[in-house]
Amino acid sequence: MGMIKRLILDVLKPHSPSIIELAEMLSDLEGVSGVNVSLDEVDAKTDSVKVTIEGPNIDYRQVEKTIISCGAEIHSIDGVSAGIKIVEEVNTPQDR
Repeated sequence: MGMIKRLILDVLKPHSPSIIELAEMLSDLEGVSGVNVSLDEVDAKTDSVKVTIEGPNIDYRQVEKTIISCGAEIHSIDGVSAGIKIVEEVNTPQDR
């Protein structure tokens, strides 16, 4: 089975925990070497955030469990890289 190296998630979370706290919780997971959490939108009770996680062997189930434990939910999985190395996207003429 291929190892997940990068996950890009669209997450809806309550205001608490903060994006700092969420990033720290995710970065503590085994197989994770880096986390980026960016605020996209703030509503009265929630924050929409983009979560990018990188590492040598990310366990999606543990990521999902951690996010849910914060009272948040994954709206979509917007990107996944798996295998021996991360392959960056390449723009093609169709992308213009």
